Amino acid sequence: MATLCRPAVAVPEHVITQEETLELARRTHADHPQLPLVLRLIKNTGVRTRHIVQPIGETLRHPGFTRRNAVYEAEAKARVPPVVTRALAHAEVDREDIDLIVYVSCTGFMMPSLTAWLINTMGFRDDTRQLPIAQLGCAAGGAAINRAHDFCQAYPHANVLIVSCEFCSLLYQPTDLGVGSLLSNGLFGDAVSCAVVRGRGGTGVRLERNGSHLVPDTEDWISYAVRDTGFHFQLDKRVPATMEMLAPALIRLAGQHEWNASGLDFYIVHAGGPRILDDLCHFLEVEPEMFHYSRSTLTERGNIASSVVFDALDRLFRDGGATESARGIIAGFGPGITAEMVLGRWAVQQPAEPLLDQALAAAVSVGRQPGRDEPAAAAGAATAGERSG
Repeated sequence: MATLCRPAVAVPEHVITQEETLELARRTHADHPQLPLVLRLIKNTGVRTRHIVQPIGETLRHPGFTRRNAVYEAEAKARVPPVVTRALAHAEVDREDIDLIVYVSCTGFMMPSLTAWLINTMGFRDDTRQLPIAQLGCAAGGAAINRAHDFCQAYPHANVLIVSCEFCSLLYQPTDLGVGSLLSNGLFGDAVSCAVVRGRGGTGVRLERNGSHLVPDTEDWISYAVRDTGFHFQLDKRVPATMEMLAPALIRLAGQHEWNASGLDFYIVHAGGPRILDDLCHFLEVEPEMFHYSRSTLTERGNIASSVVFDALDRLFRDGGATESARGIIAGFGPGITAEMVLGRWAVQQPAEPLLDQALAAAVSVGRQPGRDEPAAAAGAATAGERSG
């Protein structure tokens, strides 16, 4: 089975605190008729600090969409490669071992995708497959894991690199004065995260079953208006209550796997806001402590969109991981309204099997080279042996 290995996460060096955010709102929108409500909502997010790619003075200026997108591209190219390198090291794989790169981002646009630039500049094979995911918003982290899982089920010896690059601060629109927009200005942060899904071996979450769920007729609850000035984030006031509609999907997926969603050992879920986590506790009937990794991400980094699930999972790794075969769920929530969910067990890397290593040696001795997509034991043994060595 495929294993989601430890993510690597990086946040920019510029930090803004909640108090600074509140003071900016008071000063910038002093005559806003709903300012007291906005301030209260920002306080209730529980977000103490956020990281942004530019100093706050530059963030609050809008130089136009062309310049904004140029900043997105430059910052992505500067910040993604070192995070990719750390993720590969965590998974104990090399660049030539990667068969697919999944790139998720909803805060800028590039074509060709950053995947092409990574292949050209970082030494990935030129036959590496590319899968950019651009329009699933915060759910895209879960979707990336699920598509990597699907790929490894089709090609059991394959390895997938997931890259999430979210610079939410580049979406700031000074003319958007709706309560939802002003709340977003105090909620979202920037981050880059990467993780490898290994088809064989690896320590982390052994992926077992994934699923998706779309809440009907909620397309306009989370959306972008694409205008001359770029992406304008639109957030409906009904969004915080969506867990009543999405929790049953988590319960149903677990039930299909003969698991009880209320009795799992770890939960890595998208922290869109405190209400999301509070409601999940209620509807899944679990203690609030079970979501402390997601809540820590929200408190220290804000809503970092598709990177939330990777940051929360990294916190589980930093805490020593889970016990062998511990059961858990990873879930991302975003526009649609969409849930992307995956079930898995904690697994620890096992040494390569000697018999498979012997099969590899025999294959090499006769000059046979198994194909990348060929389900040959010798090919799997080669990959496993290199990683465990």
